[in-house]
Amino acid sequence: MQHNVLILDFGSQYTQLIARRVRELNIFCEIFPYNNPPADLSSYKAVILSGSPFSVRAEDAPHPDLSLIRGKLPLLAVCYGAQYLAHFNGGQVAPSNIREYGRANLSYIKAGEPFLEGVSENSQVWMSHSDTIKQLPVGGVVLASTKDVENAAYRIEGEVTYAIQYHPEVYHSTDGRQMLENFLVKIAEVPQNFTPDTFVEDIVAELKGKIGNDKVVLGLSGGVDSTVAAVLLNKAIGPNLYCIFVNNGLLRKDEFENVLHQYKDMGLNVKGVDAGDRFLSQLAGIDDPETKRKTIGRVFIEVFDDEAHLLTDVKWLAQGTIYPDVIESVSVKGPSATIKSHHNVGGLPDFMKLQVVEPLRMLFKDEVRRVGATLGIDPELLGRHPFPGPGLSIRILGDITPEKVRILQEVDHIFIQGLKDHGLYNKVWQAGAILLPVNSVGVMGDERTYEKVVALRAVESTDGMTADWVHLPYEFLMKISNEIINKVKGVNRVVYDISSKPPATIEWE
Repeated sequence: MQHNVLILDFGSQYTQLIARRVRELNIFCEIFPYNNPPADLSSYKAVILSGSPFSVRAEDAPHPDLSLIRGKLPLLAVCYGAQYLAHFNGGQVAPSNIREYGRANLSYIKAGEPFLEGVSENSQVWMSHSDTIKQLPVGGVVLASTKDVENAAYRIEGEVTYAIQYHPEVYHSTDGRQMLENFLVKIAEVPQNFTPDTFVEDIVAELKGKIGNDKVVLGLSGGVDSTVAAVLLNKAIGPNLYCIFVNNGLLRKDEFENVLHQYKDMGLNVKGVDAGDRFLSQLAGIDDPETKRKTIGRVFIEVFDDEAHLLTDVKWLAQGTIYPDVIESVSVKGPSATIKSHHNVGGLPDFMKLQVVEPLRMLFKDEVRRVGATLGIDPELLGRHPFPGPGLSIRILGDITPEKVRILQEVDHIFIQGLKDHGLYNKVWQAGAILLPVNSVGVMGDERTYEKVVALRAVESTDGMTADWVHLPYEFLMKISNEIINKVKGVNRVVYDISSKPPATIEWE
């Protein structure tokens, strides 16, 4: 794998966006916590320091050792990074008189600077900090200013080091992509060679070298990630790949049969295992979200291990882990600060005795889809909305029962099919229904009812790191609500979730 750009994460909510923008330039990059960088920097051609919720003046502020980077590799310091370079190198960082947050416009741009080539005065940038650089570090040369921020951008003479107090990675910075391209391509001369075609070529060669003639078992979910991982592995090792598709009883309506049928024509060696009753019996009475996730993970491993033992000489387990899974499961402040556990991150129990291979571990979701298109996978399958590994269990708030699963499967089917019938499915990144742990009073005919409430959720996103709720037409919501209440026994109220991520998450559990 290429190792072109290193991003050191100081805990900013925007760090993943930096990586997304760099990848959009066809440049491979990786994110590492500032306090745990890679030991070998020889393959990196540039480094980016992220922003941070910390103040450089705080006692517990991140304090990285940049001795192997400064003056040796091209360096771009964003927001906190820019203040860090100033504060500890002869400059001055002080609380700002006004909170510098939101849109601002560049009022001064130093002429003849490659970093700002193609950027015009009055270009909009996005600020997000309460401190400001009052004095530049030793050797600092101001490159750009706004009305309120004199040292909005600067470079340090004698080294290829640039720093900015705004965020080029967010869409609100209109020339942010241009600045990143100027730094990475024109200044750091990083090659733009990270494309779906080159990824497939590189990863297939890597898989062949790593696995050789060993056998690999893969748990298919029917989703984009595991499917693309399976096709990549099939391309690399062919009949030595054994795929197992487990029905955990928490899939969408008719999904087990439909997915098996879909895989039949893809040349994959797939076995379907119906273990729904086993999962539901183990989940009985459990209402804590994390306990549900862990129970499903444990039972899946048990079922999967039973099936894997029917195969001989299997040495590898393949997983469809993607980069957001990795990022959200590793925090700058340690595992205790993570949002939620991920079912396919963190290794295997000792008794399985299998090595793990994760072909998609370094890709974002949209990159996985582009790789899938390069591999010739059916666009309909690649366009499927993400579906959580624990299935409908985390969309049933509270304990799980077969009746609740039935209700939610029916509601979800009406919602998703409705999106498809009205040409809305491909305009939504992810959609689903949530069964709430409350009943509400209703009236059907002349009778009083006291039945379940369901919430509909539809979001637009690029990779799930951030998401906005979708403004579905009122007429569509009215029709779907009416159809759900009339057709799904046990539901008498439908609501629509209008929360974005952050502060909410896409799933409710």
